[in-house]
Amino acid sequence: MRQFVVALAMVWCGTSSFANEEAIQTFSVLTPSLAHELVGATVAACEEDGFQVTAAVVDRFGVPQALLRNRFSGPHTPDTAIRKAYTAVSFRTNTLDLVEPTKEGSAQSGARGITNALMLGGGILVEAAGEMLGGLGVSGAPTGEDDQACGLKGIQAISDKLPF
Repeated sequence: MRQFVVALAMVWCGTSSFANEEAIQTFSVLTPSLAHELVGATVAACEEDGFQVTAAVVDRFGVPQALLRNRFSGPHTPDTAIRKAYTAVSFRTNTLDLVEPTKEGSAQSGARGITNALMLGGGILVEAAGEMLGGLGVSGAPTGEDDQACGLKGIQAISDKLPF
């Protein structure tokens, strides 16, 4: 009887919707050189606006790829920039859009307790051709809005190297 149950389970699993899915997934990520170029362009854009920041790029899985810190940027900014970028890819949205929905007392406030999540503006998705490539985190400008504005300028500076 046990062999029959095992055989039946194997047949059922083989005919499920999972059998039609691809066994291998492909995806795109930024090259290391483009990730470094992005943090450089972002820090430069912030410097032009008078801000000393740290910029970090993580891949689509939240693993850091590149980091650049302005020499006058605060000591907390490297960790904060990485966490903002990580949060953007984890939630698949810019972190500025997460500030209000996760505020204290809201139904989603528990998201603020997720390890390494940081619900402050300055985490931006890096996307191209309809695909998430990674995240950019910026920390050190006076506000999250300023961090995001610098980050968007950095992404714009490399946009000609991203596929459409």
